[in-house]
Amino acid sequence: MNRREFVIASAAAAVLRPSFVAPTVVTIVQFSDTGERLGKARVDKVEKSDAEWRKQLSPLAFEVAREGGTEIPFTGAYWNLHERGLFRCVCCDNALFSSADKFDSGTGWPSYTAPIAEENVVHGKPSHGYTESEVKCVRCDAHLGDLFDDGPKPTGLRYCIDSVSLRFIKF
Repeated sequence: MNRREFVIASAAAAVLRPSFVAPTVVTIVQFSDTGERLGKARVDKVEKSDAEWRKQLSPLAFEVAREGGTEIPFTGAYWNLHERGLFRCVCCDNALFSSADKFDSGTGWPSYTAPIAEENVVHGKPSHGYTESEVKCVRCDAHLGDLFDDGPKPTGLRYCIDSVSLRFIKF
């Protein structure tokens, strides 16, 4: 094989070889549907195409969770819910919030003082209400809502979350 044949064969092999990308792994804290902490687990990040997400989610859930939209205040299913339970991600079922940390913020969105486990969400620094600090699910990057520093004690935080990004499991 001469140099030209070698280069052509190498280029063809590179083009025809299937590409393999290892899934991203994240650490979450798992919870049973009764709210029992099961422990930390390393799990694959959930990655889907827009077409796959559209098949799984309602149009509003897709707009909010996948495109970073928001629902109109006082219209979501959980802003005025007072039952005991667990709130999971609508996209990947990751446990996100507990009803024990939910409070009435008067904003028209479900509000929480803390996530069920800090490992299960990603967010920036809380804002003073003038700018938003996005809250996302660590497992699938779903947009959940925003974080503010005007919440009640003990944390002083308000996780202002869109109902449509959540799925409620009653205890």
